[in-house]
Amino acid sequence: MNQESVNKENSKSKDVELSIRKKFRKNIWCKFTKAINKYELVKEGDRIAVCISGGKDSMLMAKLFQELKLHNKFPFEIKFLVMDPGYSKKNRELIEENAGNLDIPITIFESDIFDSVYNIEKSPCYLCARMRRGYLYSHAKEMGCNKIALGHHYDDVIETILMGMLYGAQIQTMMPKLHSTNFEGMELIRPMYLIREDDIKAWKDYNGLKFLQCACRFTEACSNVENEETLSKRLEIKNLIRELKKTNPFVEGNIFKSVENVNLDTVIEYKKNGERHSFLDTY
Repeated sequence: MNQESVNKENSKSKDVELSIRKKFRKNIWCKFTKAINKYELVKEGDRIAVCISGGKDSMLMAKLFQELKLHNKFPFEIKFLVMDPGYSKKNRELIEENAGNLDIPITIFESDIFDSVYNIEKSPCYLCARMRRGYLYSHAKEMGCNKIALGHHYDDVIETILMGMLYGAQIQTMMPKLHSTNFEGMELIRPMYLIREDDIKAWKDYNGLKFLQCACRFTEACSNVENEETLSKRLEIKNLIRELKKTNPFVEGNIFKSVENVNLDTVIEYKKNGERHSFLDTY
């Protein structure tokens, strides 16, 4: 790479970092740090694998962690981890190009997840997500990390709540952090938990950035009915929230807060540590 290309990349990265500090300070940076403090996501001595899929959410998360490293009051380490589950050459190159332009020192490892789930008829997306998480945990642990960070945002959270109620007949949420059940000593954290998707899109557009949308073979081929149904359900939930917001501008915040204000005195049954409890137990 010649010096002109290097200077161009450095300039792009600096512009993106400045936009986080200035233009998007309130809606992105402050919400990022609020989630970290509120949910105690980053602690002294942590070694965090920031997992990058190549999309806008995880790329922004990587830049936010770089900013946090500059200003945080206690020491912690970050590694930028990219898993290639079988991306096309074009998509792989886009991830590497963006990482270079944004000055993100990524470590890439390969897996064959896309090949493994491609012919699975039932719940391929669920299986793919589980396998991807397992690979990330495993590789992060090999690198000496004790946490993996994923780029799920506020809109993912409220959509998950509604999807659970309407399609899963359950009340649950996407947690800001979790202990791994299969990898001892490992945790999953979601530091983008309070950031709105529209603000992430605004940051991307403001900086003229182009990221992967979805590099999954199912969406590329559009050949799997169940995957299409899953995608359409999430789109249906997005549209439902958008319609509700027209008459109730607070609907998104109310959905989010509903899982913070659960009143067990008015719940007929609930589960705790896998055990079911009824209101009749203490009636």
